[in-house]
Amino acid sequence: MDAQGFWKLIEDARRRVPDPVDGDAVTAEAATLLSVQPCGEIIAADHVLRELLAQSYRNPLWAAAYLINGGCSDDAFDYFRGWLIMQGQGVFERVLTDPDSLADLPVIRAAAPDGVIDCEAALTISWNAHLRATGEQLPDDAFTTECPDLDSDWGFDFGDQVEMRRRLPRLAALYLS
Repeated sequence: MDAQGFWKLIEDARRRVPDPVDGDAVTAEAATLLSVQPCGEIIAADHVLRELLAQSYRNPLWAAAYLINGGCSDDAFDYFRGWLIMQGQGVFERVLTDPDSLADLPVIRAAAPDGVIDCEAALTISWNAHLRATGEQLPDDAFTTECPDLDSDWGFDFGDQVEMRRRLPRLAALYLS
């Protein structure tokens, strides 16, 4: 499975659930759809997922997640990016280009100012699919992607409301008092 196949999997899963914004529901459906694929495809899907997580490991997105969730640890940032991937390719790519565009999403607007947006389960799509298909865990080498270095231009304290308002004005307007 390549990236195009992975995004098709996510779109198919989103079409099959009642609320495609619900990352957990999309994740469960994607794992079900993936579990009928050959094991090599399941493992390849995990590699694509890990590459997307690495691609989205960026300070501007981390700052946005920090605003939206009222803070954001390393793990919480993984879960936020999992949710973002479950929103589909179009949303994912737009948000990577402009994290402040998250303010355009109804779910983000509805969650303001005290909601939490994440999907830890998204990180387990391939794990669950492989377990269903084979009864075994994913091979150890399925978790080999490394994240890039973070952008030092965004290496400020995300608790700095003045800086957050300057860099992410639309999200700051929703989430900061």
